[in-house]
Amino acid sequence: MLVPKRSSPSQATSSDHRAVTSIQPCNAFQPQQRSARYARATSSSPVSFPDRLLKYLVAEWTGAAARIESTELTILLRDQTFEANEVAKHTSEKDAWIIVDGGVYDVTSFLDKHPGGKKILLKHAGTDSSEQFWKFHNKAILEKSGGKLKIGTVGGGDVVDVGGGGQSDTAALNYDEDTTYFGDMVPFGDPQWYQDWASPYYNDSHRRVRTYMRDFTERELMPNCHEWEEAKEIPPAMIEKCAKAGILAAVVSHHWPTDYAKGIPVPGGVDPAEWDGFHSYIVCDELCRTGSGGVMWALIGGLGIGLPPILRFGSQEMKDRVAPACLSGTKRICLAITEPSGGSDVANLTTTAEKTADGKHYIVNGEKKWITNGIYCEYFTVAVRTGGKGYGGISLLLVERSFGGVNTRKMDCSGAWSSGTSYVTFEDVKVPVENLLGEEGKGFQLVMANFNAERLGIAMQATRFARVCYEEAMKYASKRKTFGVLLRDHPVIRNKFGHMAGQIEACQSWLEAMIYQSKHYDDDDLMLRGGGPIALLKARSTQTFEYCAREAAQIFGGLAYTRGGQAEKVERLYREVRAYAIPGGSEEIMLDLGIRQAVKIAEIQGAKL
Repeated sequence: MLVPKRSSPSQATSSDHRAVTSIQPCNAFQPQQRSARYARATSSSPVSFPDRLLKYLVAEWTGAAARIESTELTILLRDQTFEANEVAKHTSEKDAWIIVDGGVYDVTSFLDKHPGGKKILLKHAGTDSSEQFWKFHNKAILEKSGGKLKIGTVGGGDVVDVGGGGQSDTAALNYDEDTTYFGDMVPFGDPQWYQDWASPYYNDSHRRVRTYMRDFTERELMPNCHEWEEAKEIPPAMIEKCAKAGILAAVVSHHWPTDYAKGIPVPGGVDPAEWDGFHSYIVCDELCRTGSGGVMWALIGGLGIGLPPILRFGSQEMKDRVAPACLSGTKRICLAITEPSGGSDVANLTTTAEKTADGKHYIVNGEKKWITNGIYCEYFTVAVRTGGKGYGGISLLLVERSFGGVNTRKMDCSGAWSSGTSYVTFEDVKVPVENLLGEEGKGFQLVMANFNAERLGIAMQATRFARVCYEEAMKYASKRKTFGVLLRDHPVIRNKFGHMAGQIEACQSWLEAMIYQSKHYDDDDLMLRGGGPIALLKARSTQTFEYCAREAAQIFGGLAYTRGGQAEKVERLYREVRAYAIPGGSEEIMLDLGIRQAVKIAEIQGAKL
C-alpha cells in the first residue's frame, strides 16, 4: 500500500491515507545512509513507472501538470497522521482500525482472515493494541504483513522511499556507526563479542561484515523463510541475489576466491587480501539467524561442500569453467557421497565408474541418497569406485547433468524442506577422464579432507541454531506470564536458560578456536591435526542444538507444536535437528573418530600411552 491502488487516476478519494511530499528525478536522489538495525523500516524495492502513468501520478498527487524529465522517479510518501480519538471511531466490521507501536492499521480486510476469528480483533478495534499484539505475535508478522495494512501513524511518521532508479538491491549501510553493542542485546542471544567483549579474533573488518549480513538477512530472508519452507523451495532469483551480494563466494573457502569471483563485491567492503575464516564464519552465522536449515542449505548447502573439492583438486580448466558459474549463481553444484546402503562408511560405497576401452571416459552407474540441492544442480562432485574393494578403489569425479543419464527426484524429509534434498541416480553416464579430481584411487583422501570443512560448517550452523532457540525462548519468556509473573522469573525456567547458555558458549569458544587454526595451518596439516577435534566439536554442537531445541520447545509449550506463529523458528528447528546430527558423520561415528584420531596423532608425536 505504499502507492495508493486505483483503477484510474480520477478515482482518488479521501480513503488514500498517504500524501506525496516530494517527487524528484532519480538521478538527484541520494540513498539515505542507515544502520542495518533500521534498514527494514526505511527501504523498499525500486519501482519504475512508464511516462504516461507518471504524468497521471504527478497530476493526481500534486494537483498540477509536470514535465517528465526521466522515466524513473523517486517518490517520497509520508504517512498520514491521526489523533487517537479519530482512530477510536473505527470500530465496526466495515471499518476497523487498531494502533500498534504508534502505527495505525486498517484491519477491515483482515478480520475474516485472523486466525483467532474476527470477534477477538473487533474487541480491540479503535484502541492501542500494542500490548495485546506483542503478547501473541512476533515482529516477523508486522514486518511481513503490516505494510499492507498500515495507513499512517499516531502523531507523526517517517518518510518512506518508494522507487528510485539509482538504488542498488542492497540498502546503503553506515559502517561508521557505533556498533559497540550490536543487535537486540538479549543476554547470550548473540556471541559475546557483539556486546563489547574483548576478543583476539575479530576486528573492524569483521564488524563490517556482521553489519552487512545482519541487514541482508533481516531484509531479504527473515520475512520469507516460513513461506519458502512451506512451499518447499526458494525462488531461484534469491540465489542470484545472494551471488550479487557476495554471499556465495564468501562460503567456499577461508580465503576470498579472487580468481573466480571477478565483479562480485566482497561483503562489507573488506579487502579481499584480508579475508579470513572468521569473515566466512560471520556470513554463515548471520544467515543462520533465519532459524531455517532448509533456507540455509538451499542458498549455500550444496555449494559449500560441492565446490571446495573442485577448487582444491580440480584441473585449472575445470576450475575456470565451473567456479565462476557457481559463484555467480547461474549454475549450481552439490556433493554426492552418501548412498542408500551407507553414509559414514565411505570406503565401501558401491557407485561404479568403469573406464572405456579407449581410456577417454568413465561410465558411471549407481545411486546417491540425501543429496542436498541435488534436484537443482548442473554439477555433481561424486565419489565413485574405480578400483577394487576398500578405500584404495575410491575416486572423485565431476559429473555434469548435461552428459545425460543423471536423474534426480526430491525426497520428503522431516525438516529442511526447501533444501532440495534428493535421490540421485546415474545410469551409464559418460564422463570424460578430464573430470577426474586428483588421482585415480586417491578419492578417499580427498573426501576425508573435504569432511573437515563440512563438519566445521555443520558446527557453525548448529551452534547458531542452538542460540536462536535460546534467544526466541528468552524473548517469549520475557513477555509471557504464568501465575502472575513472567516465565523468566520462575527459577525452573531460569535453570533451563542457564544450561542452554552454558552449552552454547562452550561450543562457541571451541568453534572459534578451531576457525583460528585455519589461519595458521595449511589444509593438509589441519586435516591431520584437526580432524579429531573437529569431529568432536561437530558432535558436541549438534547435541547442544538438540538440547536447546527441546528446552526452548518446553518453554513455548503448545506454540512450539504449531507451524508458524511465535514459535515458528523453534518448531522448525526442532524438526531439523536430525539433519545436523546425522549428515557429515553421525554423532556416534564422530565421538569414536575424534578420540581414535587424537590417540593416533599423539602416538605419532611421541606420546607414551
